[in-house]
Amino acid sequence: MGVAERMKQKTTLSFEVFPPKTEAGMEKLRGVLEELYRWRPDWISCTYGAGGTDKGYNLELCRAMAGSGRTTPVSHYTCIHHTRQDARRDIDGYLELGVRDFLALRGDFLPGETATGGDFDHATGLIAFLRETYGDRIGIACSGVPEGHILSPDWKQDVAVLKRKQDLGADFIITQLTFDMEQFKRWLDAIRSAGIHLPVAVGVMPVLDRDKCIRHCVSMNGSAIPRPLARHISKYYNDPEGFLEHGKDYTVEQMREYISLGVNDLHIYALNRSDAVSDILLRSGLFGRPD
Repeated sequence: MGVAERMKQKTTLSFEVFPPKTEAGMEKLRGVLEELYRWRPDWISCTYGAGGTDKGYNLELCRAMAGSGRTTPVSHYTCIHHTRQDARRDIDGYLELGVRDFLALRGDFLPGETATGGDFDHATGLIAFLRETYGDRIGIACSGVPEGHILSPDWKQDVAVLKRKQDLGADFIITQLTFDMEQFKRWLDAIRSAGIHLPVAVGVMPVLDRDKCIRHCVSMNGSAIPRPLARHISKYYNDPEGFLEHGKDYTVEQMREYISLGVNDLHIYALNRSDAVSDILLRSGLFGRPD
């Protein structure tokens, strides 16, 4: 059963991990994955760096997850520096490893670049190519941006682009992080009103570290810091331990609110650490206890 089909049947749990830059980091991440597997995740997505960096470790991680028999790997795949020939070669390689699900993205430019440098300028072109080339042999996820893409001139245009991704063959949506729950509700209502029926996996960024929390919102995604989060940051600004401890509870409440809205999947950015993520899941009580 594919990822999208599972999401239609129940509220699923998934994680995102990223490839480390060293073999020592890889060894540590293998241990993290063993801990995450205990939560019986329906799938785990694996990123790679801007411009395709860290792609070798991405392949290694996806191979390991596919071979574990304990989850379904979903590999990120971007437009950056990829021709149609490259994409066919790469996806064929993933299929040989047992990886059949992909998050199709435009991807981040390397410093100094202003174009993808390949045959696909946008994720829509990549999605169309993958569906036309592989049909139902693969599952395709696409990104959704509840607060609007930082390069989009109009929030409604974002919804229209997402509808086009659906029409071109995407199977489910993975959202960018958002802490603004009112905006997420507006976005969810808007996409459903626009005829977008794809299952939604909502990206959950655990509130664990003050500086990283601010950076992920402001400098990386153009996301709002709503008043409850601003108060949390202010209250524990000089108390890292308090920020971490109460940030876990903040994350739990956000997860519960997402569930109440009927999202199909909680996609937790694991940040390559299992201790805090496991504690958050235990506190939430949403997915039982680990094996």
